Amino acid sequence: MHRAITYPKLARGAAVAALCLLVVGGCTDKDKQIRFDGQHFRTKAKAVDRKVSVAEFTVEIKNASRSLKGARAAGGYAGTRYCVTQYGSSRIDWAIGPETAPEMLVLDRDTLTFRGTCLKP
Repeated sequence: MHRAITYPKLARGAAVAALCLLVVGGCTDKDKQIRFDGQHFRTKAKAVDRKVSVAEFTVEIKNASRSLKGARAAGGYAGTRYCVTQYGSSRIDWAIGPETAPEMLVLDRDTLTFRGTCLKP
């Protein structure tokens, strides 16, 4: 005789809620996305080595060829958000950043990469 596996009501409810969040959370309203030079850029800011310090970070900006000016602004914005979240300060010492000369920028497979260090307030 086989018994059906049942889950407590709370677990089923949590699973349904999580699924709903995944489905709805994946949807974005294009009008609410921040645009730089008329374009939306996907960015990712992360620590270089979290074990050492979260102060040193990189920012990747996808599809930079859409607008280099916009990609630079999006990267600067992402870096500022990262530092405010990690340090409570928008002060950044950019090694390669929004103000770097175009010939010094790191662009690989249409992804622009910035590197900076968050400064304490």
